[in-house]
Parts: sequence; structure tokens; C-alpha cells
Amino acid sequence: MDYLRTNKFEQATDTAFIRERADRAAETYEKARIEGYPTDGAQELAMETLLRGLHYSRYAMLHEVVENEFANEVPEEKQEAFIHKLLPLVGNVFSVYDLSDDNFALSSDYDLLYTELTGATVLYLDEYGV
Repeated sequence: MDYLRTNKFEQATDTAFIRERADRAAETYEKARIEGYPTDGAQELAMETLLRGLHYSRYAMLHEVVENEFANEVPEEKQEAFIHKLLPLVGNVFSVYDLSDDNFALSSDYDLLYTELTGATVLYLDEYGV
């Protein structure tokens, strides 16, 4: 839940989703231990199950762009509010990308999305400022 809330995933308030993921992770852990995995190995498999498809949130992607590309334009103390203001306006940019792909950061789509978010942020800043 902390990971979902920190990265502002839409599922952060979906208790059924969280419960189902936690149950699956617990089952994965138990099965791995029964199969002879050491504690650390079983824990790693359980975490993989828990976070499958949850490596890239819209918020985290936009935060990365603002932090990396607009540090001079958007002061650190204003970044959080700026991202919350901008996020709903760039929702359509995300619609063509599969952020649930655990290998998304390794794909060319990641670079395309990053570039599109950068462009959308430039346009927003030109029009409205911080």
C-alpha cells in the first residue's frame, strides 16, 4: 500500500486489488519455501508477484520528467503541486502506452513517452507557467 500511495497508482485505494495481490504474494512465498527456496529467494519471488505490472505509474513518470528536465523552471518545493495540476491534462499522452509492462523502461516506447511528456510540459509552461 505504501508503494502504491507513494507512487500515486490508481489502485492505491482499491482494497480488493491490494488484498488479492497480497494473497497471491503470500501463496508464492509459501510455495517457494515448500519447494526449497531460501527465505531471501522466496521473498524475492513474492515481491515480484506483488509488484507485477506496477513498476511505472503515471505520476512517477511525470515526476521524473519534471525533476530531470524542468528543475530550473519548476522549483523543487513547487514540483508536487505542479505535477498534480499537470497530470490530468496529460492523461491522453499515456493512453497509447502500456505502463503495466514490467520491461517498459527498456522499450523504445519509454523514450517516446518521456519525450511526449517533456513536450506537453513545455507547452503547459509556455502557456500557464508554474
